[in-house]
Formats: sequence, C-alpha cells, structure tokens
Amino acid sequence: MPQFAFGKRQRLLNGSDFKRVFTRAERSSDRYFTVLMRTSDLDHARLGLAIAKKQARRAVDRNRIKRIVRESFRHHQHRLDAMDIVVLARRDTAAATNEDLFNSLRHHWKRLMKKQASAQ
Repeated sequence: MPQFAFGKRQRLLNGSDFKRVFTRAERSSDRYFTVLMRTSDLDHARLGLAIAKKQARRAVDRNRIKRIVRESFRHHQHRLDAMDIVVLARRDTAAATNEDLFNSLRHHWKRLMKKQASAQ
C-alpha cells in the first residue's frame, strides 16, 4: 500500500537541490505550469515549488496554487520514482479553476512517468 504523506522527506529543501534541478532538467509545459524534472539517486520523488509573485499577485492565489500542487503530487508520488521535481506557475494559473489545475498536473505527472519509463 503506497504512502500518501507529504513530509520533509518528499520536499526539495535547499537552494542546491533546486539549482541541481534547474540545470539540465527535463521540461514539461502547458498553459498553467512548467514542470522541471531531473532523476535523482534517492528511492523516492521530491517536490519543490516556485510560485512567483509576478505570476500570481495575491498571496491567497499563490497559497491555493501551492496547496493544489502538493495535493496532486501527494496522490501521484508513488508512481514518480527517484526524481526531483520543481513546479513553476504560469500567468493563467491564478485565474484557473481547481479542476483545471488538477487536470493539468495529472497530464504533467503522466508525461514525467513516460519520460522516466523511456529512460530506464
């Protein structure tokens, strides 16, 4: 039975982790998000968020986006083995519905799983 927690173990915690992903990352983009992925030597996936004030002006919007990304990742992390992921919001993200954002993220996770399967 997979664990659906999102604890410290599943997070990118420091700048060097983020920097590692930003250099030579696989990229998946759509209207709402840009998702960067890089394989890691750990046995589990980790998530980092970069939700810029320029893309979502109000703090309430940025926090809603972060909650949605974390929740979506939490449900898909057991299929995303050994990768570090950074999610960046795009301009249309703040105005989108929660359903649109969840659907967008679901497509990104599927793309990352395909890239991961083809790399193995």
